[in-house]
Amino acid sequence: MIGKLVNFFGDKKYTTIRWRLLIVILIIIIIADFMVDRPYIHNFWDAIPGWGALFGFFACALIIFVSKFIGKKGGLMKKEDFYD
Repeated sequence: MIGKLVNFFGDKKYTTIRWRLLIVILIIIIIADFMVDRPYIHNFWDAIPGWGALFGFFACALIIFVSKFIGKKGGLMKKEDFYD
């Protein structure tokens, strides 16, 4: 079971299926957000359906890109044979 899951996420032949699965999951999350009752809205963006899903996705992507930039350009990442 684990082997099939690792092959699904690691093999390049499943790339299109993974992207389609990601898009379907994001669409389901946004549709589910339309069904949530919002009795207490403190900011204008709290009233936008799908805001939490979009904000979370872009915040996660930003964290990944910034950490990769800091690691590569900031000199934090070293080559594999650095200690050899």
